Amino acid sequence: MRPIIKKLDIFMLKQFMLLFAGTFFISLFVLMMQFLWRYVDDLIGKGLSMDVLGQFFWYMGLTLVPQALPLAILLSSLITMGNLGESSELTAIKAAGISLVKALRSLFFVSVVIAGCSFVFQNNIGPQAFVQLRQLLLSMKQKSPELEIPEEVFYGGIPNCNLYVQHKDLETGMLYGVMIYRMTESFEDAAIILADSGKLQSTAEKQHLLLTLYNGEWFENMRSQEIMSTANVPYRRESFSHKVILLDFDNGFNLAEASGISQSATAQSLPQLLVKTDSVRHTGDSIGRQVAETFRSGVFHTPEVNKADSAKAMAKVAKGTFSYDSIFAHMTPEKQRRVMQTTGNSVRMVAYDMEFRANVADHYNQMEREYKLEMINKFSLSLTCIVFFFIGASLGAIIRKGGLGVPVIISVLVFIIFYILDNTGFRMARQGAWAIWFGKGLAPAVLIPLAVFITYKANKDSVVFNMDAYRLFFTKLFGIRLKRSIMAKEVIIHDPDYALDARQLTDMNGELAQYSHEHNLMKLPNPIKVFFTYQDDHEIERIATQLEEVIEDLGNTRDKYIMSYINKYPVLSEKAHTRPFDRKWLNIAAAIILPLGIILYIRMCIFRLRLYRDLKQIYRLNEQIIGRIADKM
Repeated sequence: MRPIIKKLDIFMLKQFMLLFAGTFFISLFVLMMQFLWRYVDDLIGKGLSMDVLGQFFWYMGLTLVPQALPLAILLSSLITMGNLGESSELTAIKAAGISLVKALRSLFFVSVVIAGCSFVFQNNIGPQAFVQLRQLLLSMKQKSPELEIPEEVFYGGIPNCNLYVQHKDLETGMLYGVMIYRMTESFEDAAIILADSGKLQSTAEKQHLLLTLYNGEWFENMRSQEIMSTANVPYRRESFSHKVILLDFDNGFNLAEASGISQSATAQSLPQLLVKTDSVRHTGDSIGRQVAETFRSGVFHTPEVNKADSAKAMAKVAKGTFSYDSIFAHMTPEKQRRVMQTTGNSVRMVAYDMEFRANVADHYNQMEREYKLEMINKFSLSLTCIVFFFIGASLGAIIRKGGLGVPVIISVLVFIIFYILDNTGFRMARQGAWAIWFGKGLAPAVLIPLAVFITYKANKDSVVFNMDAYRLFFTKLFGIRLKRSIMAKEVIIHDPDYALDARQLTDMNGELAQYSHEHNLMKLPNPIKVFFTYQDDHEIERIATQLEEVIEDLGNTRDKYIMSYINKYPVLSEKAHTRPFDRKWLNIAAAIILPLGIILYIRMCIFRLRLYRDLKQIYRLNEQIIGRIADKM
């Protein structure tokens, strides 16, 4: 009986799992640093204890595990296959008759297991970690409010006090343009304090805030509990240059209430999301049915007309036996004014009611979209683990570069593409601009075909990612000239046939002169002949071949002058001056697409001009080499 797990599977698993463990912690660390950068202001200078910071980093790491797993699989699979390809082990595996897909079966099984663990983690541990993390963040923001006071916004985080600051200096902690509303038991005991500048600090026991104000005024009502009259309330006005106010504030670290956080979509498991989605949909549909029923009945009664009379009037209007205009015309002016006023109030009430119901319906619709997106997200992140495995393993098998150089660059690029597509789709779907299936399906719709294509190419040993082939293509496309680099040989077996080479170069100069006379390269070519009735230029192809043979023979020379001359010969482009493409239908298509055809026509004219200069240079170098050979002989 043949074993299910073979030695190759064990070998691949050892290579992959060690790299996966390392790349997972690296990916998690990078994501945690990116997350920490967003909330660094909530941590610095707050006097948080080590146990609170430890909880914060622990729950932050737990919430980022689902995002770190796909990136770790992508990077580890790419490095694993890159190392195997670079060390020729992958070549040995294929030489043994084992296909790439068969070699990856053990790693595929592990990726599926990791994807399943990711789903279980998101469904059970992730929601609880999210609630704890958000609870800690909210508690951190409420601690040490002197660091949280915003500019040009009333801050109500201090009990019985609303604080407005026009500008604050983050380095010195000074507040400028300070306005304070203080309230104790009622609005009648309110005090208004204006100051040019001030500073807010915590006391040593962390139970109070010390507010130091400079150059301001204090306005305060003098009403006390004994004053029960409705006369004008006296107030007190005080000007000061320096004043210290003690405010009650518990500056210790207290966990905030988590009831609001626990209602978020991210804080729910899949069964809870299903229940809440159904509940929210039912509530939203009931509101919509109420609005539709109201408009369908057409009954909007006012305090002066009950619902039954309104219904009877609407029935008579439908039969044509009731006229509002005739009744309104027989009313007295006073009654008409009262009817118009009542009708206007009723219309405004209906409009306000409809607006309120619309806002409530939008709120429930928003909640339903968030719940559905979170449900899909639990599956899509797990699916991304498998997709990233195929992309990483196939790219590693094609590129065959190990280490942390090229694999890291490729992994970052792939992950950035995924993040942009997924985040864009999520935001647009949450706003209602896109359908939910389209928003969350945007990233898989791009990555899954890419994974299938790359896996197919890797299994067929394709060179689709051969950088040299792309470099050569763009070199030809942009007409980048290749330079000769012929080195003098230390050991020469056969000396050049100088006499034969001199005769060939002499004959070549005659052919170049005749070619220049017959083909006026400085003249613009006929576009019809270029794109529709093309003929090959075999003469330049023959001259280029003959020139290369002479250069190859002269490369065996010991003469440094001849060696210098042959390195100055240009590399001829044999076809670029005649037509854009080799295939006739591509040339016709380029001519029809006018912007592309014009660009290619200009490119061809540039190559004709370059060929003209190259022929002149070849003619001159031929004369110099012929003269040098004559001197030697």
